[in-house]
Amino acid sequence: MQLTLTLDIPPLPKPITYTDNILLVGSCFTEHMADRLQQHKFRVLSNPHGILFNPLSVASSLDGYMDGRQYEQGELFYLNEIWNSWDHHTRFSNIDATKALDGINASQAAAGEFIKKADWVIITLGSAFQYYLKENGTPVANNHRAPAQWFEKRMLPIDEIIAVLNSTLVRLFESNPFVQVLFTISPVRHIRDGVVDNNRSKARLIEAVHTLCGRFEKAHYFPAYELVIDVLRDYRFYDIDFVHPNFPATTFVWEHFMKSCISPSVHELMQQVQEITTARSHRSRFPETEAHKKFMGSYAEKTKALMNKHPFLDLNNELAYFSA
Repeated sequence: MQLTLTLDIPPLPKPITYTDNILLVGSCFTEHMADRLQQHKFRVLSNPHGILFNPLSVASSLDGYMDGRQYEQGELFYLNEIWNSWDHHTRFSNIDATKALDGINASQAAAGEFIKKADWVIITLGSAFQYYLKENGTPVANNHRAPAQWFEKRMLPIDEIIAVLNSTLVRLFESNPFVQVLFTISPVRHIRDGVVDNNRSKARLIEAVHTLCGRFEKAHYFPAYELVIDVLRDYRFYDIDFVHPNFPATTFVWEHFMKSCISPSVHELMQQVQEITTARSHRSRFPETEAHKKFMGSYAEKTKALMNKHPFLDLNNELAYFSA
């Protein structure tokens, strides 16, 4: 008996493999996928600006990486006893303005170098709503819990979303002829916008992304949103807030991502890597026992053997742990 819809996801024409450099930008759902890729030891740089939800902020961040942009202290603002950037997530905020700026610019520099050699840019869009500072019209990526009356909220028109992302993609493909782009839409519900406006917002993102994929041969779409909303279709796949997909849901999406987006030639290697990274997370209650020492020695040998067979794998931290 079939209890769910099936979704036929065509494989990528050039699937992701271990030697690819993968830049991920966008919503918090981006971080779920980045964590999975990092657990399997893919070459990943995730959200150099921190979490970004709207397409204007995503496009601006990518443009900044390509421009080699560095921020100045005058672009920070002081609120709630910490220094912040309107362009960045709160993970860059700091009580010391110099430290906040140093963290931002170090991340900018790393992203600027990474995007030059990126094989994939994975973009996850979360919301078509954009916030602007009322005092000067500046678009913001994160409100940093500032008073609501500071902002004007607008839902971006589809044409504007397409135009902004189109401009960024043209620059990206010109600066890096080998890069491929994979779009996804986050299944996280932005319920503060209301159910109706959340759906309107997602619909605009979906339409814009499919228009771009139709324009650019190297732009592709992975249906993370549809897998959760249309295939799983059940609140038991959401966290207690009914907003964020839970572990079974993100695992379900990851399994489909692996099948359609990652080269089948590395699936077995991914399983071997996961065995090692899972063992690395093991914490023994009795590390002085012979059984634990044997466990550590066994995995040290497995890790060495895998690195020797696949020199592109970076398992140095795991090897150091097992060899300690």
